[in-house]
Amino acid sequence: MAPVTMLEAIRQAIFEEMERDPTVVAIGEDIGVYGGAFKVTAGLLERFGWERVIDTPISETAIIGAAVGMGYQGLRPIAELQFIDFIACCFNQITNFAAKSHYRWGAPVPMVMRGPSGGGVHGGPFHSANPEMYFVHTPGLKVIYPSTAYDAKGLLKSAIRDNNPVLFFEHKFLYRRIKEELPTEDYTVPIGKAIVRREGRDLTIVTYAAMMHTSLEAAEELAKEGIEAEVVDLRTLLPLDKETILQSVKKTNKLLIVHEDTRTGGIAGEIAAVACEGAFEDLDGPILRVTAKDTPVPFSPPLEERFLPNKNDVISTARELAQY
Repeated sequence: MAPVTMLEAIRQAIFEEMERDPTVVAIGEDIGVYGGAFKVTAGLLERFGWERVIDTPISETAIIGAAVGMGYQGLRPIAELQFIDFIACCFNQITNFAAKSHYRWGAPVPMVMRGPSGGGVHGGPFHSANPEMYFVHTPGLKVIYPSTAYDAKGLLKSAIRDNNPVLFFEHKFLYRRIKEELPTEDYTVPIGKAIVRREGRDLTIVTYAAMMHTSLEAAEELAKEGIEAEVVDLRTLLPLDKETILQSVKKTNKLLIVHEDTRTGGIAGEIAAVACEGAFEDLDGPILRVTAKDTPVPFSPPLEERFLPNKNDVISTARELAQY
């Protein structure tokens, strides 16, 4: 079987879930006739028709508000945000309605909010964001950010079947750059479960999304120096798999957290607190972070490259920690 891209894996998940469950519908800007800005939804309209593939005006608030209403009425909407940056427009709909409905009056809101996120493609400050932490801080939501085609498909299927509102971040830099053979049979990946991508003994690198690949590349280089780094891919940010993080830290005794999100208020701080609370006596060095700078994402390619963490940043910080 030929390997498929992450983009194709996401498309397969949507197609298969719409085939499996007639209550699953898709809604968003240009997802029908145009097939989506990145062509994730190409072919949906021809297969499922206008009643289940709904093109919308350019209004993220309307898209998410309509999707919340669909969820109340027994549908399972997949709402695409053309670029995830503009999820800020519908913050109220997500945090005050979708996230709180079940807690307030027992009403499940089975909806998925998905869209391209992340930098590395010179999209500038309005098309390159990683806004996941706004929502990780919101009880009632689930937040997923996969790094592989297999996980993207399996986690999206789990998200669509979940009765809670789920945010599904798709790193656009990975859309067509990574490929993987996928099972022919139906499968899901559990929400809230991290995975160890590389075994190691000298330090733990906790990461997710595009930085997982950067961390693996760094770990291969570090191995040539005799430093064996264990790489933990979070996959889900909320709920956070604290058990897998702590197991790895107790094994290696050192922790480095790598993410593309900006530094202040990033999930690295939360993971550091988890490690201090659950594995303080196992730590043999300071908890270190490699993150993006605390600025908007620059449009200029050289500035964006300076802004984003890279393999050399991970290597130098891991080397410092290993030698501590």
